[in-house]
Amino acid sequence: MSSSCSGLSRVLVAVATALVSSSSPCSQAWGPPGVQYGQPGRSVMLCCPGLNAGTPVSWFRDGETKLLQGPDSGLGHRLVLAHVDSTDEGTYVCQTLDGAFGAMVTLKLGFPPARPEVSCQAVDYENFSCTWSSGKASSLPTRYLTSYRKKTLPGAESQRESSSTGPWPCPQDPLEPFRCVVHGAEFWSEYRINVTEVNPLGASTCLLDVRLQSILRPDPPQGLRVESVPGYPRRLHASWTYPASWRRQPHFLLKFRLQYRPAQHPAWSTVEPIGLEEVITDAVAGLPHAVRVSARDFLDAGTWSAWSPEAWGTPSTGALQDEMPDGNQVYKQQPEATAQEDGPTPPRPSSKSNPRPLNHRDPLEQVAVLASLGVFSFLGLAVGALALGLWLRLRRGGKDEPQKPGLLAPMIPVDRLPGIPNLQRTQENFS
Repeated sequence: MSSSCSGLSRVLVAVATALVSSSSPCSQAWGPPGVQYGQPGRSVMLCCPGLNAGTPVSWFRDGETKLLQGPDSGLGHRLVLAHVDSTDEGTYVCQTLDGAFGAMVTLKLGFPPARPEVSCQAVDYENFSCTWSSGKASSLPTRYLTSYRKKTLPGAESQRESSSTGPWPCPQDPLEPFRCVVHGAEFWSEYRINVTEVNPLGASTCLLDVRLQSILRPDPPQGLRVESVPGYPRRLHASWTYPASWRRQPHFLLKFRLQYRPAQHPAWSTVEPIGLEEVITDAVAGLPHAVRVSARDFLDAGTWSAWSPEAWGTPSTGALQDEMPDGNQVYKQQPEATAQEDGPTPPRPSSKSNPRPLNHRDPLEQVAVLASLGVFSFLGLAVGALALGLWLRLRRGGKDEPQKPGLLAPMIPVDRLPGIPNLQRTQENFS
C-alpha cells in the first residue's frame, strides 16, 4: 500500500476549483449566510453582501461607531484588513451613503487544509472501506471529495481512460463520517484511492494505492462459547462462528488462532485449531479461564483480525475420567486424588498454566512434509541412477579400447619372443 500526494487528479480538479473559487470574499457557499473566512497573518478582503461591485459603503465594527473605512476609499463595497489576527475576528457592518442599505459580515479565521491521512481495510474479499483524518485542524468548515479507480499496468496508456478502470465516486457513509466504502472490488486488482479535503481557503489531496490481499483484515469471530466437559476437570470446549461480514465460500475460508489463560495468570497459551471448535486439554482444574479467538484468510493474505471479546469458562468439578485419544496424541490422566489407606495423598494439580502452546499439528502441514520428503527421495534416486549409468558406460568403454603397443613387452623375456632364436644355444654351437 503506497501513498502519493503530488496534486489533484483530473477528476476532482474541476469540483475542487469550483468550491475554492466560490469561497471568494463575496461568496456565501460556505457556512451560514454572511460569514467570510481568512487566514491569520494574511490580508483579508470582506465584501458587503447584496451590493454590486463598486458601490461605495462605509464600514464599522459591530457595536462601535468608529469608522473603519469611508466611502471615498475607492474600494467600493470591499473592506481590506491587513495581517489579521484573532482580534480581527467578529462582525462588521457595511452601510450605503444614504443609509438605506446595510448588512453584516462575520469574519472567521482558520488555515488551509493539510494533506489528509488515509488508511484502507477490507473485511472480506470483495469490499473494502477507507477512513481518513485531517492532517491539521483548520478551524473552518471542511468537505471531502472521494473517488477511486483501478490501476492499469505500466505502459497501458490506452486503458487509462477506459470506463472499466474508472474513476468512480467512493460513496461516503452517512452514518460514519470520514469513511467511504467500495463494493464489488476485484481481489487481485490494485486500486488508487483519492481523498481531497476542501475548505474555504484551499484544497489538499492524498492518493493511496491499495491491494485487497494486502489490506485484508477480517472482523473478529463471533459467538464464542466456552463450556466445561463433564467428567474431565482439565478440559474446556470452545466454539465460535464466522464473522457476519465474511461470506463463507470454498475458495475464501478463514483459519483461526485461540488463546486461553487461567484467571490471574498474565501469560496466554496459543493454539491454531482446525475448524470452528477446540478442546483445551491442559486447563487448570477449578479455575476460571479466559478464552479469545481471532481469524485470518486461509492463504495468509492480509493480517490477523482483532481478538474477539473474551469468554470465560471453568472446567468441570466432577469425577475425573480416563482421557480418550484426541487427534494424533493420547492424553491420559490419573483418577483424582483420593484418600488411601497405605500411602500418602497424591499431589494436587498445579495452579499455574503452561504458557507454551500445545503441539497441535496441522494435517495440511503433515501432508506438505510428506510431499517434500517424496520429492527429495525421487530426486535422490534420479541422481543415483544417473551416476550409476555414467559409471557403467565409462567402464564398458575402457574394456573395448585397443591396448597400446609394447605396453607388456618389457615383462616378456626376449629369448621367448616368437621368431627370435635362442641366443644361449647359439653361443654353445660357436664354442
